[in-house]
Amino acid sequence: MHELAFVFAGFFVGLVVGLTGVGGGSLMTPILIFFFGVKPYLAVGTDLLFAAFTKAGGTVSLARQRLVPWRVVGQLCAGSIPAALATLWVLHTVGPANPQVQTVMTTALGVALLLTAAAMLYKAARGKTAPRTLDAAHLEQATHARHWVLPLLFGAVIGTLVTLTSVGAGAIGVTVLLLLFPLLPLPRIVAADIAYAVPLTLVAGLGHASLGSVDWPLLAKLLAGSLPGIWVGSRLMRHTPERLVRSLLSLLLAYAGVKLIAI
Repeated sequence: MHELAFVFAGFFVGLVVGLTGVGGGSLMTPILIFFFGVKPYLAVGTDLLFAAFTKAGGTVSLARQRLVPWRVVGQLCAGSIPAALATLWVLHTVGPANPQVQTVMTTALGVALLLTAAAMLYKAARGKTAPRTLDAAHLEQATHARHWVLPLLFGAVIGTLVTLTSVGAGAIGVTVLLLLFPLLPLPRIVAADIAYAVPLTLVAGLGHASLGSVDWPLLAKLLAGSLPGIWVGSRLMRHTPERLVRSLLSLLLAYAGVKLIAI
């Protein structure tokens, strides 16, 4: 019965990701901690690989449509992956199951969820941005940030946050990209967010696996549910009020964030 519950949880998160585009980490990690009593370090490590496998399929699809701005992906990865490796080194030194590390993880996860909730509310309040298309010359210009160091800095912050909490690559990533690359069309912003999350979550997830922080049987059950869930969610997307779904989801994440900080 417990095994079916994990598959159903994976399906639910996949469905929400398909409906809203919100990264699974912001939902899956709190569900594993609160509903299934999984230790925070195991929840984070397992969820990182869950996100990597889930988003890899989306990246392949977007790359075939030539929507991924690889220059933007490279700039963010240049900041996020070294930060992820540095964070993993710290976790390896002190031990992920250390009580102090567990406290830092749950507090950082709570803060990350509150930031994600705020980012989602911001996007819901703004409403849908009409997709724009640019010619090759303007597209090239749109992939340059306001300053070259900004993607590295924001990438480093997100890399640290994602490695500690598995949250941050989704709604926070999209909001950062909207601020750094305001001329980039929205479909390419979303494509960049999904694509750079794959190497980041894979590096962080494999690092956690080397620390023994991944529950492989649990990961298999979650993926068994999430992959069909994403397929269903992406097809229902056009028939659901996205602003309402995002607003309700942001309130749920804010509640989970406050609860985690209060632990």
